[in-house]
Amino acid sequence: MTLIGERRQLILGEACRKGYFDVGSEGDRKSAVSLHMAGFLARDPKVSGRFYPTSAARGEVGAEPTSDNPNIDEAWVIAVQRDPASIDAGNRLRNLDEGIVAALMQSLTEYGQQSPVIVYGGESDATVKLGAGSHRLEACRRLGIKVLCFHKTGDDLDRQLCEIDENLIRADLTPADRALFLARRKEIYLVKHPETAHGAVGRGGYEKSGQVVRSFSEETAVSTGQHQRTIRRDVERGEKISATALRLLRGTRHDKGVTLDQIKRLETPEAQEQYARELIAADKAIAAESKEIRTALQADRRESRFRLVELIAKNGRRSSTEMPRRAFPIGYIDAPWQQEAWSEETGQDKGLKYPSMPLEEIMALCAGDKSPFTPDAVLFFWVPMNRLDDGIAVMQAWGFEFVSGIVWDKIDIGMGRWVRDRAEILLIGKRGKISLAPEMGTQPPSLYAEKKGPHSRKPVWFAEQIDRLYPTMPKLEMFQRRESLADGDVRLNGTWEFWGNQAGAPEGGAE
Repeated sequence: MTLIGERRQLILGEACRKGYFDVGSEGDRKSAVSLHMAGFLARDPKVSGRFYPTSAARGEVGAEPTSDNPNIDEAWVIAVQRDPASIDAGNRLRNLDEGIVAALMQSLTEYGQQSPVIVYGGESDATVKLGAGSHRLEACRRLGIKVLCFHKTGDDLDRQLCEIDENLIRADLTPADRALFLARRKEIYLVKHPETAHGAVGRGGYEKSGQVVRSFSEETAVSTGQHQRTIRRDVERGEKISATALRLLRGTRHDKGVTLDQIKRLETPEAQEQYARELIAADKAIAAESKEIRTALQADRRESRFRLVELIAKNGRRSSTEMPRRAFPIGYIDAPWQQEAWSEETGQDKGLKYPSMPLEEIMALCAGDKSPFTPDAVLFFWVPMNRLDDGIAVMQAWGFEFVSGIVWDKIDIGMGRWVRDRAEILLIGKRGKISLAPEMGTQPPSLYAEKKGPHSRKPVWFAEQIDRLYPTMPKLEMFQRRESLADGDVRLNGTWEFWGNQAGAPEGGAE
């Protein structure tokens, strides 16, 4: 047995015993509406406040079907499965909420469909129209499963009423939603029951053919569980405010009762729509100004962070003969890797024009207290494709965390053991608590193509990108080859220093 409250169990029991249940109080109405939405009760389309038990209700209380009731068709209360493609959702009053659809997909996967959707048409019809349950229908469609449906008969106005009533029961409707839905519901209700217009219905309702037809507010209160005063207020907003203005404000910060009550005092739809557009335009202007302020503040904070790192770097130790200590926030390294042997006869370093270093020596070079880099720093570290793991290991030994990289496409293909060489990678690492990441929109691309030059000389483009990102920060390039610095090279602007083999005396590096 499903976990249903005691009061609702009593209502189900009475409905199954008598064959119907008539609402007698506000509490009855709320309970009956809840049971209706759960698929246990079916609402009488003609008699307001009357509900009939479904097969699910009889199964819940263990009751047998009652004798034939002329007021209800059993096809309405037995859920059957349909292919979602056979259900025409049409133009809905509310757009689908992706969050709700995603949540329903997860729920359907775990528990199955608990509440059938309501469709209008016969079970044997090739296509039916959706009354209520668009999110459930969409979730089933995306999962590729059939959807449980209650089939009802009625015209398009009945279908719209079904959709409106299901939405009005929801607690997450905005004031604009409620105004739109209730105004439309009143239009439909008056078409179906014109005798209730203009106060024609007195207290207790209008009797026609032995049935009581209530006023719009009374009938809507029974159908949705809302108070009549609330219904009249929302209807007034929907009738006096342009539908276009309501849709403009829908879901914005102005979608609240006090704003709608101000707009409804404007006499023409054009004035209301203009007012709504001005509210939205003002919001956009404020948002744009706020974005400019945030951008300026972020730039100011970034500049402050950079100044702090530069001050720390100035207190570092520099020497023309020894490795600097804690003096550079930016490092650019092209380490002298040992090459793999092409054969046992030629050895490992065939073709190298400079002394190589074993991996262990490279890892120890800038590790711990020997680091030339400030506690907050960025490292740009060149590695051949077959040394990726070694490159990351070196960065970690130097106290850096790998974050990204740029691929250099050399265009001309070379030699190689597993694959023929055509690319090298500039690894990027960071360390410290102060962020030195580039500003959004200033980052260089992750791929750069340029023909390779003599030996292992890297394109100057990479140094230009580093200098562009950190124009005022001290930068250390290790193992720089003097001959690669042509006149006008960005690394000769005074913010770069060099250390290592062939660094060159004019820049202050050691031979």
